[in-house]
Amino acid sequence: MLRSTVSALFLFVASTAQAADVPPAMTDYINNVLKGWVNDPAIVTAINEQNNVTGGLSSDDILAKDLEWRAQVGAATAPLIDNVLNADLSSMLKSQMEGSGGRILEVFVMDGQGLNVASSGVTSDYWQGDEAKFTETFGKGPGSVFVDEVELDESTQAYQGQVSFAITDPATGDVVGAITVGLNASAFF
Repeated sequence: MLRSTVSALFLFVASTAQAADVPPAMTDYINNVLKGWVNDPAIVTAINEQNNVTGGLSSDDILAKDLEWRAQVGAATAPLIDNVLNADLSSMLKSQMEGSGGRILEVFVMDGQGLNVASSGVTSDYWQGDEAKFTETFGKGPGSVFVDEVELDESTQAYQGQVSFAITDPATGDVVGAITVGLNASAFF
């Protein structure tokens, strides 16, 4: 019963990107909390720094890094994953999650290729560039927001709806990356 109610709620939310059509509790949270920090200068800086490193990667390079990440999930040695989880920005993301009162289950930042820059925890893959969380934000331009339907998330093992935002560099006006915030579906009833 909970899953069908949650799914119906998020299907409604996912069908529209306008905050006015989103249920009030979620609209308030997105507008009054998430939008207050998702374009933090530390996020923009970290993305720009990684874009300088990953901007020239080929499709084959990106797929190889994604395979490397997937092989490291659950492994004793995980240098690629550790690099993301130990990034300075990951501490900020973890703090946002911990201070959310259980509303945020995960949060991660992606660069201009859709590769993880920082994360509150281990994601199931490293490259998000082929997923709606990236294509419907980064690919749509400044101010883009995408709300996905509720699903059982592989990495958090909880029902969550992901809200993703394009990240814009205020110095250039260009979209430089994206951020995804996994919201605990049951926290918005």
